[in-house]
Amino acid sequence: MAGPPAKLVVMDRDGVINEDSGEFIKSVAEWRPIAGSLEGIAALTRAGYRTVVVTNQSGIARGLLTESILQDIHDRMRDAVRAAGGELAGIYYCPHHPDDGCDCRKPRTALLRRAERDLGVTLANIPFVGDRSSDVEAAEAVGARPILVRTGTGAATERALPSGRAEVFDDLGAAARALLAERRGQ
Repeated sequence: MAGPPAKLVVMDRDGVINEDSGEFIKSVAEWRPIAGSLEGIAALTRAGYRTVVVTNQSGIARGLLTESILQDIHDRMRDAVRAAGGELAGIYYCPHHPDDGCDCRKPRTALLRRAERDLGVTLANIPFVGDRSSDVEAAEAVGARPILVRTGTGAATERALPSGRAEVFDDLGAAARALLAERRGQ
């Protein structure tokens, strides 16, 4: 019989960790954490969880930012997470346009499968926190546990999704607290 799932949480970036923008996050200055998100990642880290970010970043294909600028944004995010006491085990991103038909853009699963290989785990039953239906669909496609937050586009996604398709929390901090309370109860 298999033991409990690995202590890992997968999460989307824009709308989950940081404020989203219809204009895309194109610079370090535009990256602003959502209240409680960094503390949520830090609490998970302290409890022994690894946290991984999986994010669609079509702004690259659209010419709105370069991969170098995206790296700077991710360095800023890593620094902010570390300053709060957390750590990110990996950041995986799709740079392609939605029309490119790539295998890595969520809800497709190539990035998630790469994370599995890199971390030596299966994502089956692993919490996947997102704010879009593509996050829920990607979680379902790899057998992960879909969790929706109401930040970013999550409130609209919640209204559009059939009831019960994903667990729903106000934000990443609330989702982290619930996951930690659940783990303590096992």
